[in-house]
Amino acid sequence: MPHPLVSLPPLDALRGFVAAARRLSITAAAEDLCLTQSAVSRQIQALEERLGTLLFTRSNRSITLTPAGEQLFRLASPWMDRLGELAESLRGEQRIRPVTISATVGVTALWILPRLGAFLQLHPEVDVRVAASNRVVDMAQEDVDLAIRYSPSSTPPEHATYLFHDDVVPVASAAVAAQAFASEDSLLSQVLLDLDDKRRPWLHWAQWLEESGSGRKPRGTLQFNQYDQLIQAAVDGHGVALGRVPLILPLLKDGRLVAQHERRRTVPEYSYWLIQAEAAPRPEVLLLRDWLMTQLRATSEELAQELPQARRQSGG
Repeated sequence: MPHPLVSLPPLDALRGFVAAARRLSITAAAEDLCLTQSAVSRQIQALEERLGTLLFTRSNRSITLTPAGEQLFRLASPWMDRLGELAESLRGEQRIRPVTISATVGVTALWILPRLGAFLQLHPEVDVRVAASNRVVDMAQEDVDLAIRYSPSSTPPEHATYLFHDDVVPVASAAVAAQAFASEDSLLSQVLLDLDDKRRPWLHWAQWLEESGSGRKPRGTLQFNQYDQLIQAAVDGHGVALGRVPLILPLLKDGRLVAQHERRRTVPEYSYWLIQAEAAPRPEVLLLRDWLMTQLRATSEELAQELPQARRQSGG
């Protein structure tokens, strides 16, 4: 007695039948399957001969399902969908998943992207996806492998590795800084670049001016909702910004920004943290994580070296 699998119709013939039944058109089915009309017609004819019954009633311009065709379509159509989904998922498992790193827009633009090219030169085989967002993403739900987060020092994220704290200092282009930092009050003669983020009062000029005891108002203010845009405006000479030193170190080192070091402040309440989604990540995730840690250590060392130099420059 032959095995039941032997009596099953060919898959190509079933696929041609399902495509034609869904569209009730041989021509449309051929377009969907990237075949010729005659090829689909032959598949359906071969299936009818195999089953010994007609599946379509044909007229000059249309086709309709016979009762046998309707019965086969109800069974075969969802089965073909599930088979296609399974095949796609199996192919997906064989592809190399990109390594996804998440951070705020500011951290991404000012810290990650300027350094990422060096990693890709070392590891061109690793696909990297950068997910910049100012909201705290669910790493598991959004398929994020690594994240750099700015969080309270007292309650760090779970499984987080400490990177460095935050220092804030007034910064401007060299031309603006020559006037803005000339004296205690000259800052108020400039446009102050402000961040529209109520969660970070230490990044707002209102708090800085209030603590300085000055009752005067600045010449003007310009607000931004993205920190990287605010810093770019400072580089372009549009005013004075409150610079987050770990993020703008390259700009300070190459002179695109000048800092008023005597007004530098440490923000001990918040720190930068590195989080990995899985305890045992994939090899390509480990590559990026380890490389990030070397970059983060380098930033920490630069911060430690830069502070004494800043004190000497300010006469502190």
